[in-house]
Amino acid sequence: MHKREHVTPRILCLALALMSVPAFGLFASDSNSTAADTNTPPATNAAKPAAVSNDEVTLLRQQIALQQKQLEQMQKALEDQKRLLDRLTQPAPATQVASQPAKPAESAESAAQPAKPAAAEQTTLAAKSATDSTPVAQHSLTTADTQSPDPSHPASLGEVASTTPMIPQSQKKTDNAIVIPAAGTTANTATMSSSAQEGGGETSPLQFHLGAATFTPVGFMDFTSVFRTKAAGGNIGTSFGSIPYATLPSGTYQTNLSELRFSVQNSRIGFRTDADVKGAHVTGYMEADFLGTPSSTNIAVTNNAQLLRVRLYWVDLRKGGWEILGGQTWSLATPGRTGISPLPADVFYTQDMDVNYQAGLFWGRIPELRFVYHLPSDKAAFAFAIDSPDQYVGGSSGGGTITLPTLLGTYASELDEGASSGGIATPDVAPDFIAKLAFDPTKRIHFEIGGMERTFKVWDPGTAAGTDAPAVTAQTFSNEGGAGFFNVNVEVFKGLRLLTNNFWSDGGGRYIFGQAPDLVANANGTITPLHSSSTVTGLEYVNRGQMIYAYYGGIMVGRDSVIDSNGKLVGYGYAGSATSQNRTIQELTFGTNNTIWKHPKYGALNFISQFSYVVRDPWYIAPVTSGPTNPVNATDNMLFFDLRYTLPGSAPTLGKPAR
Repeated sequence: MHKREHVTPRILCLALALMSVPAFGLFASDSNSTAADTNTPPATNAAKPAAVSNDEVTLLRQQIALQQKQLEQMQKALEDQKRLLDRLTQPAPATQVASQPAKPAESAESAAQPAKPAAAEQTTLAAKSATDSTPVAQHSLTTADTQSPDPSHPASLGEVASTTPMIPQSQKKTDNAIVIPAAGTTANTATMSSSAQEGGGETSPLQFHLGAATFTPVGFMDFTSVFRTKAAGGNIGTSFGSIPYATLPSGTYQTNLSELRFSVQNSRIGFRTDADVKGAHVTGYMEADFLGTPSSTNIAVTNNAQLLRVRLYWVDLRKGGWEILGGQTWSLATPGRTGISPLPADVFYTQDMDVNYQAGLFWGRIPELRFVYHLPSDKAAFAFAIDSPDQYVGGSSGGGTITLPTLLGTYASELDEGASSGGIATPDVAPDFIAKLAFDPTKRIHFEIGGMERTFKVWDPGTAAGTDAPAVTAQTFSNEGGAGFFNVNVEVFKGLRLLTNNFWSDGGGRYIFGQAPDLVANANGTITPLHSSSTVTGLEYVNRGQMIYAYYGGIMVGRDSVIDSNGKLVGYGYAGSATSQNRTIQELTFGTNNTIWKHPKYGALNFISQFSYVVRDPWYIAPVTSGPTNPVNATDNMLFFDLRYTLPGSAPTLGKPAR
């Protein structure tokens, strides 16, 4: 009995100690205990082990339910992130490329980041679950919404497919800058580099990149048909100065037969490159068509293998307000649509389907060195150009040719008479100098004024003394020619533009599509510039996907009669001259350009129809002694239809160089 009395108290104490351990553990682990709970006597809490155990189970169930809810939210957020990434990796539409500003780089990076690991995400959510009730999915959707494309920019691709090689029209030169990738980065040749994207880079469906340069293919595919009431014998381009003239009594086959042509020659192919080099923006442009002169006489029999022909090939460098260009480009004398720019979209050469454009248009695609200064506001610009020369006396594209004096036959080799060499063998003495001042006070008004200076020089081999005439010493003769032009383009109201382009010259016939000679030669060997002038005046109206255009074009050529050493008249426009020596050439044109469909990723399809009426009046009409008189002029009616597919895309607009 004595032993048992001592052992029993020990066992009871040990049992009480073991029972108190869970109670202390509960107090230590229960984070929801209040200050009142800490003042409760231990005996009271120890007396409720079942209630404590039930609280633990309930708390555990709540935590599990919360974690399950968080996992469901994470799964939904991951699905939203996946959809967002799919949208970000899709190619940008051409309309967004042309006009939509680039998205901030940090937003794109945050949208492209992968989801956090599940364990870390659960820890974060558990820590903020008591204070933050915003679902993760909502945050993800908000991020996705900020990355969605901006639909406010209208699509311009294919609205009007003109003879310009690219649609939509190019941006201002100062907007065509590319951000060079930062040091240590590598530009992808297939997609825009990440550094370019951070700088506002935009892509086009057909653009690709080599280093810091962006290459943009340009062009369109044309199927052109033309019907003429006279058999002029040309292709889809009209030789205005040689419209068949119906001499009596019955004329010729050209005046009694019509002609029909189908052709793809007007299709264009080319590319544009843009890059920033040491603070300057460099643009290269190449454009070609298939209107090259074939050497084969049977090209239309079987395969119609049309020849590729270079139209434009130049490089342009601009830094701040200064710009320099070199290469074959639209001559500075060609009218502009906006500012002073070599880009085809900024040049006015009408909407005509005729590949020789409108009679009266003064233009040239000539090797040229050009210097331009743009005012900081871009509302005015001044340019000076040096153009490749050609002392021309007729014979190109139907233009009338002068008649040389009898003793000056060597001049035929010294002057360009539309020779097979194309004039490149003509011994020109100096380039043509052209200056232009352009103003754009608002987007609705553009006008420009300019002039040119030309120099002509020939060598007379002289003649030996004759019975009735003294010897003539060999010597050279030179003379100066010049021209001036004034052009206006005004948007009267939305969509409607009125325009007039006017050219006056003494010795500038070369620039009126060669429809007038530059000069005539006198019997004593001297040379005299010939007066010529032209105009193209009309309107262009655009309404949604349709353009309506109408132009009047006119050419006037002066006359210069020369008395030859044998007493006969020579020169140009003299009594008895050929009917090819024209006094005036006039053309009236109406046309429509309709968009069939357009898509920023797939390009545009347009249908163009045009009617033109051409009339030319020779200086001299041979008299008829009896019966009906010869007609006073030659006329032709022409009908054009064209189906055109234009490539998608646009030039890059990736920033703006500092001025």
